[in-house]
Amino acid sequence: MTDSAFGRRGATELNGRPDATPLLSLNNIEVLYDDVILVLRGLSLEVAEGRIAALLGSNGAGKTTTLKAISGLLYVEDGEVSDGTIVFDGEEIQGMDAHRIVEKGVFQVLEGRRVFEHLSVRENLLAGAYTRGTRRGLNAETDRVYHYFPALAERRGQLAGHLSGGEQQMLALGRALMASPRMMLLDEPSLGLAPMLVESIFEIVRRINREEGTTILLVEQNARIALSVADYGYIMERGRVVLEGAAGELRANEDVKEFYLGLGDGGRRSYRDVKHYRRRKRWLS
Repeated sequence: MTDSAFGRRGATELNGRPDATPLLSLNNIEVLYDDVILVLRGLSLEVAEGRIAALLGSNGAGKTTTLKAISGLLYVEDGEVSDGTIVFDGEEIQGMDAHRIVEKGVFQVLEGRRVFEHLSVRENLLAGAYTRGTRRGLNAETDRVYHYFPALAERRGQLAGHLSGGEQQMLALGRALMASPRMMLLDEPSLGLAPMLVESIFEIVRRINREEGTTILLVEQNARIALSVADYGYIMERGRVVLEGAAGELRANEDVKEFYLGLGDGGRRSYRDVKHYRRRKRWLS
């Protein structure tokens, strides 16, 4: 799979496609909080343009920190990229203001949805288009969102705070689409949603990727569904990537089956049963 047990693939094999071009590259980045706490420890990954990459790992592995390093939101928590580079479309963006990163085409959908509860559905969507600098074409853009999320069209005048959790997640994704992003960073889109609704949300994520050509980096605890929509995956432990590969390869990997999909020699196991596993030596070498 790699040059070493969990080394990097060459650019010609990026994200499972021989001719893929990296849109985003993280190169040995370190992230410090409060000038003391080292959270990311030489993290490297790449996301090919037009593809979906999944970033998996247990709580505290550094997944959300990785997204915030990319989107420029680390400063909110007194964090900084203290070493390494983050390159988007050939330009280094580490340390850049968050609004400038959005203008360049990177939009993060935060964990927990974070909709504007006292604004209507339509007003929330228009807020997503703020960085465009023009109101021209906004009706067409909102219609495009309603195409993916018909439930939002039915509730366009309703306050966002009155929507269900699933509808708020749809609204968060729709708001991101209004910015016409080249890349979306999705943080735990399945959080708090019923299983059938999770399947629906991820099918829409897949459609957005295929129909809009939007590149997606997906952080998700539900490894099964994440790897079902992703082209490529990375598994993080303690602030670094310990395993990577095409999504199909990771689904077939025995360690991934046992520790992240809940499938081992003894049959199906819950994530709670396996989250404190004893890591194999080759993962820590």
